Amino acid sequence: MKSIENNFDNDQVNELLIKHFTELRSVSPDDSCHVLDIRGLKDSSIKFWSFWDEDNLVGCGALKFIDNHHGEFKSIRVADTFRGKGVGEKVISHLIDQAKKIGIKKLSIETGAGEFFAPARKLFEKFGFKACKPFANYKEDPNSCYFNLEI
Repeated sequence: MKSIENNFDNDQVNELLIKHFTELRSVSPDDSCHVLDIRGLKDSSIKFWSFWDEDNLVGCGALKFIDNHHGEFKSIRVADTFRGKGVGEKVISHLIDQAKKIGIKKLSIETGAGEFFAPARKLFEKFGFKACKPFANYKEDPNSCYFNLEI
């Protein structure tokens, strides 16, 4: 699996991200949906990667810098045809490795509290993420779960 940084001009990447935004917005109340659109992912505080198997997009993920030593995962998504094949684990491993390389000491994630988000919560817990209080600009919300990991 190879990774490419910041390739927002790729049609497959755009299609996957639009599907991601649309799906998350459909299962989250408006005031509890924190997904970033492509414009938001282009912010200078974010590094974004797409992941490929040959010419096939398998997934994507981003790392947002909260401060010099604290990062947040954003827009982690696996293409439907690659789900259940360990791609999510590879994406998270890549993001953790990249965070370590740039001096991040703590990683955080906000995800939904509903059943739709149960696989994501399970995956983060598998990597050692622990439930925590809201971080950065997040607030207590019954529709959100917050996790962090010291690395």
